[in-house]
Amino acid sequence: QVQVVESGGGLVQAGGSLSLSCAASGSRFSINAMGWYRQAPGKQRALVALITSGGSTDYAVFVKGRFTISGDNAKNTVYLQMNSLKPEDTAVYYCKAEYYSGGNSYYVWGQGTPVTVSS
Repeated sequence: QVQVVESGGGLVQAGGSLSLSCAASGSRFSINAMGWYRQAPGKQRALVALITSGGSTDYAVFVKGRFTISGDNAKNTVYLQMNSLKPEDTAVYYCKAEYYSGGNSYYVWGQGTPVTVSS
């Protein structure tokens, strides 16, 4: 069974930066992609950024140019560098890992880490 653990959330002023990390662990699995999603109060969970094991990335329009996703395949870890944060970036940020194991594909969510951007 694969688990993911996020870290790095917190409180920051508008215009500031935060870095999130997410590590996947388990046995006999290979990562296909890992991504960050966020959910603000009263809103649906939405994709923020995604990176594949091959290094391809995808970003939500609302974070392009401000957030950068990167990964370390050897550590099954993904990072999200968030710059120029805005109050509307306030949300719980969740990591999702898509992986293969035993010939099947699965996904798992982390517990989430809160990010609060004050104005």
